Amino acid sequence: MKLKNLNNVNVGIDLVEINRFKKISFNENKSFYRKNFSKDEIEYCLKFSEPYKHFAGKFAIKEATKKSINKKLELSEIRTYHVESKPSVKILNEDLEFKVSVSHEKNYAIAIVINKN
Repeated sequence: MKLKNLNNVNVGIDLVEINRFKKISFNENKSFYRKNFSKDEIEYCLKFSEPYKHFAGKFAIKEATKKSINKKLELSEIRTYHVESKPSVKILNEDLEFKVSVSHEKNYAIAIVINKN
């Protein structure tokens, strides 16, 4: 595999323990979830039988995104979504392009974000 020019490429990675979210149940801590996730993100996660691994994955994506840019952001400014079942990320009021990968394994969710700007 030939590598393209890696100038102006920044990478962020984050690992999250899924049990952190299981301990903060959605029904008892809605304010925490509403502070960190959009309505669409919450609805997406809650549609699964194991929503906390999806919350952890989205949280990891948001943290990895923050690490891939040189700007202070609140998690609420970062929106995650899926296009054809693939994770994507968008920063509100920014025109940046990212590549995203997220994975869940047993007790952990991990995300890597590549900022190509």
